[in-house]
Formats: sequence, C-alpha cells, structure tokens
Amino acid sequence: METRVAIIGIIVENQAPVSTLNAILHEYSQYIIGRMGIPYHQKGISIISVAVDAPQDEISAMSGKIGRLNGITAKTVYSKITSGTEKGLL
Repeated sequence: METRVAIIGIIVENQAPVSTLNAILHEYSQYIIGRMGIPYHQKGISIISVAVDAPQDEISAMSGKIGRLNGITAKTVYSKITSGTEKGLL
C-alpha cells in the first residue's frame, strides 16, 4: 500500500470541539508520526501540527473531518515522497 508523508496544520479558534478533535486524532493514531501543539495566548488560539505517513485517502479523510469542526481550520501539505520513491531522488 502506497503512503504519503504530510503535515496537517491545524488552527483552533474555538475550544468547544477540542475533545472531538482529539478523538479524530486518536482514530488515526496509527498514521501519526508526531504532533506539536502551541498555545498562542495573546491571540486566544492554539496551533497544532501533525506529521503523518498514511495512504492519501486516509490523510484527506482525517484533514476533512478536522476541518469540518466549528472554529477549527485544517490544511494539509504533502511531501513528494511516497512509499515507492527512493530517498534522495527528489
């Protein structure tokens, strides 16, 4: 199964659906390489980046579910590397 490496950038402007956000991330935890969250108190938001290695359909599904939450924005950036691409041949 071919996988892609991607980063999902998440901006949380509304804290109410955070438990749902965490449930979604848990649902896809098998694909998550790492996660970093930064509270930006001056603006009243949180910034989260999630690194994943998963089939493109799974990444799109996860990002879509997150992006549909009220007050949460998600954008995905994909690497050009797939499971079939050799390292160093970009």
